[in-house]
Amino acid sequence: MFTPVIMAGGSGSRLWPLSRRYNPKQFLALTGEGSMLQETLKRLENIAHRPPYLICHEEHRFLVAEQLRDQGIAEATILLEPEGRNTAPAIALAALQALRQDENALLLILAADHLITDVVEFQARINDAKELAEEGQLVTFGIVPTHPETGYGYIQRGASLGGKGFHVKGFVEKPGLATAQNYLDSGEYYWNSGMFMFQAKCYLEELERFQPAMVEACRAAIEGAQQDLDFMRVDADAFRACPSESIDYAVMEKTEQACMVPLDAGWSDIGSWTTLWEVSDKDDRGNVTRGDVLIENGHNLMVHADSRLVATVGVDDLVIVETKDAVLVAHRDQVQDVKKVVETLNAQKRRESDTHREVYRPWGVYDSIDNGHRYQVKRITVKPGAKLSVQMHHHRAEHWVVVSGTARVTNGDKTYLVTENESTYIPIGQVHALENPGSIPLELIEVQSGSYLGEDDIVRLNDRYGRC
Repeated sequence: MFTPVIMAGGSGSRLWPLSRRYNPKQFLALTGEGSMLQETLKRLENIAHRPPYLICHEEHRFLVAEQLRDQGIAEATILLEPEGRNTAPAIALAALQALRQDENALLLILAADHLITDVVEFQARINDAKELAEEGQLVTFGIVPTHPETGYGYIQRGASLGGKGFHVKGFVEKPGLATAQNYLDSGEYYWNSGMFMFQAKCYLEELERFQPAMVEACRAAIEGAQQDLDFMRVDADAFRACPSESIDYAVMEKTEQACMVPLDAGWSDIGSWTTLWEVSDKDDRGNVTRGDVLIENGHNLMVHADSRLVATVGVDDLVIVETKDAVLVAHRDQVQDVKKVVETLNAQKRRESDTHREVYRPWGVYDSIDNGHRYQVKRITVKPGAKLSVQMHHHRAEHWVVVSGTARVTNGDKTYLVTENESTYIPIGQVHALENPGSIPLELIEVQSGSYLGEDDIVRLNDRYGRC
């Protein structure tokens, strides 16, 4: 059997404002009922495999853990990167860890943010790749192109490998339109999917040939790893010393063991709002809508409404995305420049590039529903059995009003219950904690007041989620 390795990193810039730094697209439900990460895991359900590895950044760890729990996946290994070092080191971490459990470990490398509509075809090609990988090949999946795409790299096929795949003749960078058309006409070129299958030891042997410093740093990072709750934290200093490079540059473009399995399974990387429009179901006027949307005399629109009615009149070929704290309006031909908006927000240090108004935590969620000079109002939902950290604030006081459920409140040296329509007050500097001891979600309104209301004015003294 093989071990799926799901690459769940990403910055969340190309699908802003729905995707943010702390909640990028792989954790959003864009193409199905579950998130893209959950859909990636779901398409492996009917094929035998070992428990998966998930590789993600430290700041996304609770999103990954919660979405795995929603899927009923309890045995996954979640590897935390202290910072992104591109795909080659991330895969090396997974390979080194897999070899600790099985010297013949076989890895299937997948991205958490890809769409694949034909799962049966996808699983059949995994079986083809498995046979080649067991022979020592480093297998990549080449997407059968449907049009002259200039946004993807390409793979040129070489000699046939008995009907299962082809040797790789070469990798080429993103081409211009004329070159992309020539590639399509030749029938020899495939889109580079960024998905792979190989034996862990074969990958590491080739990586050590071309990037020995990378393997050395990753080995030190794994040897110094520590288990933290559901997560495996690699040694941060060792991993930061690792060179940053993609698997294509580090290995696949140099090795003589590269081969390719063609894949024609409705693949897309959902790299922009226009791409999402292209793969989504449309009405008879070419419009894609989600949420409370009203369109009058509009064509080829992508309209997403999160929290209120969005109405359009007499406009075509636009992308309109509404969230609780931001609205994007862009022409479908210009969506590649959405990342420039995010760059501007980052330069201005605005929170809209990082978080939504509604923020998920391991204990639940809070929504910042109002704010002004020296005050902020949040609606807080705490999951049954969950507890916020024992903490204090230097600059703010808090007033809690329970809307539904029951809260167990620690307020200094006192612990007591607060039920519906009751309230309590937490003074500045007071050590406090909030817990939901019940079996239904706890809903409360928190009013903060003080000279500084930032999230970094939280001094955690004890935390069951390891955030101290």
